[in-house]
Amino acid sequence: MNTSRVFGFKTMKTLLTNRSRATITSGLRRLACTPSSCPRVCIVGGGPAGFYTAQHLLKAHPAMQVDIYERLPIPFGLVRFGVAPDHPEVKNVINTFTQTAQHERCCFHGNVTVGKDVSVEELKQAYHAVVLSYGAEGNRLLGVPGENLSGVYSAKDFVGWYNGLPCNKDLCPDLSHETAVILGQGNVALDVARILLSPLDILTKTDITQPSLEALAGSRVRRVLIVGRRGPLQVAFTIKELREMVNLAGTRPDMVPADFKGIAEVLKDLPRPRKRLTELMMKAVREAPSGEGSTSRQWGFRFLRSPVEVLPTPDLTQTAGIRLGINRLEGSGDGARAVATGETEDIECGMVISSIGYQSLPIDPAVPFDPHKAIIPNAVGRVLKTSGLYCSGWVKRGPTGVIATTMNDSFDTARVLIQDIETGILDISTAKPGSQTVTPLLQKRGVNPVSFSDWEKIDAEEMKRGSVVGKPREKLLDVTEMLKTVHS
Repeated sequence: MNTSRVFGFKTMKTLLTNRSRATITSGLRRLACTPSSCPRVCIVGGGPAGFYTAQHLLKAHPAMQVDIYERLPIPFGLVRFGVAPDHPEVKNVINTFTQTAQHERCCFHGNVTVGKDVSVEELKQAYHAVVLSYGAEGNRLLGVPGENLSGVYSAKDFVGWYNGLPCNKDLCPDLSHETAVILGQGNVALDVARILLSPLDILTKTDITQPSLEALAGSRVRRVLIVGRRGPLQVAFTIKELREMVNLAGTRPDMVPADFKGIAEVLKDLPRPRKRLTELMMKAVREAPSGEGSTSRQWGFRFLRSPVEVLPTPDLTQTAGIRLGINRLEGSGDGARAVATGETEDIECGMVISSIGYQSLPIDPAVPFDPHKAIIPNAVGRVLKTSGLYCSGWVKRGPTGVIATTMNDSFDTARVLIQDIETGILDISTAKPGSQTVTPLLQKRGVNPVSFSDWEKIDAEEMKRGSVVGKPREKLLDVTEMLKTVHS
């Protein structure tokens, strides 16, 4: 096991022998630099990938100076805007990120849009290295007729709406219909389903935004179908997310028992995590009450279905349903492929939420970008066909995995950058000014960066507002209001 991935540097030292300690100390001395040539690294993106990259760089090099540039005035990216409000334990990683931001050799610069306010080339001139960790702000398109109808939303935007992402605050999803269909069977899809069906007394104790809480209070959604193009053995969600759906108060599963035909016979050959997940799904099928019965809210999976068309109302403006193509599987296990049979079925619904994945976007014409894979082409984090440019997180590998995946990925990029300093691939012999030239340049262009201490003013105001209504915080939803709080 690579202990540097699991333990902080101080903890790791206590686990090593004296001889190992001496080896590490010797390595750190070799990395030391004169004041005129200390490495200055700029990280673009203040989410998990950016903070984990910064954390490892600061621990691995005794004189590294790190600046983090973030588009919004607030840090933490998807930990704040992507993690479900009823998963506060996942957000505890913010404490670690705060320690990184408050490190004496780290500086946070919020409210700066790289590629617009300052170019990547200008950052490369100011820093020895630039690490692009800006995540995935785009949506993968369904590519079917009707996806632009009112009532069709991306999961990214819907999650951003209830989590307080400023650009999604005016989404106003139509919750006036009984049935909602979610396309995709990953953890985000189950998050969305759970939020749509959760009792209000659960949500009122979270940091969900007040406008979305009020909208959900008036919601008429009573049935959520979660649709996947493959079968029960290929779902992407985890057992934790499924267990939360199974145990969600006031709801019952709405499954099709025929979808699980033959699954019991292959259970014994499945890897343990997949076996436990499948057993829980099958238990939900067996124990689902028949008829309408005791609960008014339902959720269920529909397998071997792919969207063909979003069906419109007679005036061609609103969502009235969705046409699904029926698939069959070729192959088995995770490698099984969905093949269209040519048959279709229609489901009446007033809301369609596409949860088929996020997508990274190009940031600057000077940065290579693969439009087909929607990533920055790289080799172990080194951006191809250029020097001094690195990447980490989703923009490096695609929008997959959990926060721990991003941690390991970001640590890998940081290690590669350190190796390049050690071997001389990354030249740090010439001093670089870093933010000393970038900040005046931004101010000249009318951009006023937000520091981490400025963010702490926003943080304090949000917690103050939340305490009034019995919530951990009430998020500010407007960038202008955030900046006003900073300068008040």
